Amino acid sequence: MTWPMVALGEVARQRKSFITIDDEATYKRCRVQTGARGVVLRDAVPGSEIKTKKQQVCRSGDFLVAEIDAKAGGYGLVPETLNGAVVSSHYFLFEVDEGRLDREFLGWYSRSNQFFSQVHAVGSTNYAAVRPANVLSYRVPVPSLAEQRRVVEKLDAAANAIEVRSRGAACVDAEIDAMLAAAFARIIADAPLRPMSEVAPLVRRPVRIDPDAVYPELGVRSFGRGTFHKPPLTGIDVGSKKLFSIMSGDLLFNIVFAWEGAVAVARDEDEQRVGSHRFLSCVPASDLATATFLRYWFLSPAGLLALNRASPGGAGRNRTLGIKALESVAVPVPALDLQHWFDGLQAKARLARLAQTAAAAELAALLPAMLHQAFGDSARTV
Repeated sequence: MTWPMVALGEVARQRKSFITIDDEATYKRCRVQTGARGVVLRDAVPGSEIKTKKQQVCRSGDFLVAEIDAKAGGYGLVPETLNGAVVSSHYFLFEVDEGRLDREFLGWYSRSNQFFSQVHAVGSTNYAAVRPANVLSYRVPVPSLAEQRRVVEKLDAAANAIEVRSRGAACVDAEIDAMLAAAFARIIADAPLRPMSEVAPLVRRPVRIDPDAVYPELGVRSFGRGTFHKPPLTGIDVGSKKLFSIMSGDLLFNIVFAWEGAVAVARDEDEQRVGSHRFLSCVPASDLATATFLRYWFLSPAGLLALNRASPGGAGRNRTLGIKALESVAVPVPALDLQHWFDGLQAKARLARLAQTAAAAELAALLPAMLHQAFGDSARTV
C-alpha cells in the first residue's frame, strides 16, 4: 500500500507570534536537540536576563525548527509542558492543519531518514541555515487520518516499551554500583593502610628509540573509562621524548588527569604499547594487592580525594600527579583472598554491564528500524 506525498506547506503554515519581553516576568525558554531528539526546556529565567526583547511564543503541537541546527536534526514538536515557552527569531514555528495531518504523525515522520534526507541548509559552512520556505517544501506522507493514528499508536507503544526497558537498565546499573560499594566497604573496614611505594611501586621500562621503528601508543581515559589505543608514533616523531613500555596488568595513571579518575589497568591487548613520562606504571606486589582492587579504590571517593591531594596546582593541565606524592598515598590492604573475591565480584558486574550495553544497543536500533518499516517504502508523490 502506498501513501500520497504532499509538500508540508499544503498541510501546515508558518506561525509568527512575537511578544515583548517583560523584565519583571519569568519565561520558559526551549531548545531543540539535534538528531531529531525533540524539543526540551532550556531554562526558566527572568525577562531581565533575556537580551533580545522580541521573542516568539510556542504552542504545544507546533513543529519547531532551528534555523542553524536543522541540518543536524534540530527540529521537533513542542510538548505540552512547553506550551507558552519562548524562542528567538532564529527558530521557525509551524502550525499543523490537523484536519489533514496528525501532528504526532508529523513528529514521528520528522525522525525518519526520509524526512532528514530533505533537509538542506544553504550558506557558509559556519552559518549554513534553512529557511521557512525550505521547510514548507519538504514532502510528507498524508494517508488517511485513521491510518496516521494507527501508525502513531504503534510507534508510541514501541517508544514507551523502550523507555521502560531503559529505566530498568539504569536501575540495574545503579544496583550494581551500590552492591560493589557495599562489598568494598566491608572488606576494607579493618584493613591496614600501607603506602603505594610498598604495595604497588612504580616500574619504569625505558624504550630505546629507533628512528625507523613504529611505536604503538596507549592512552588512559578520565572518569575510570579505561585505556584506549592512540595512533602509532614513528621514531622520528618521538624525537628526544622518553617512552616507557606498558605491560598487561599494570596499574596506570595519567598524571595530568589522575585527579579526575584517569586510572586504569592495562589489558592483554595493551601489552607492549608505550606511554610518555606522563603515564605511570605501578606493579602491585603479588603477596599484597591486585591491580583491579587498587583501581577500584583509586576511583572511589576516598581514592579520588587522595589523587586530588597528590595533584597540586590549578585546574586542568596545571594539576599534575606527583610521583613522590603518589608513592606516599596510603591504600587499604585487606587479605589477598578478600581482594580476589572482590575482583571476582567486579568481573561479574562487568559482564552484567556488557549485557546491559548489548541490550541498550538492540533497543537503540529498534526504533529506527520501526521508523523505516513505517515510512520507508509506503509513500508516493502526487
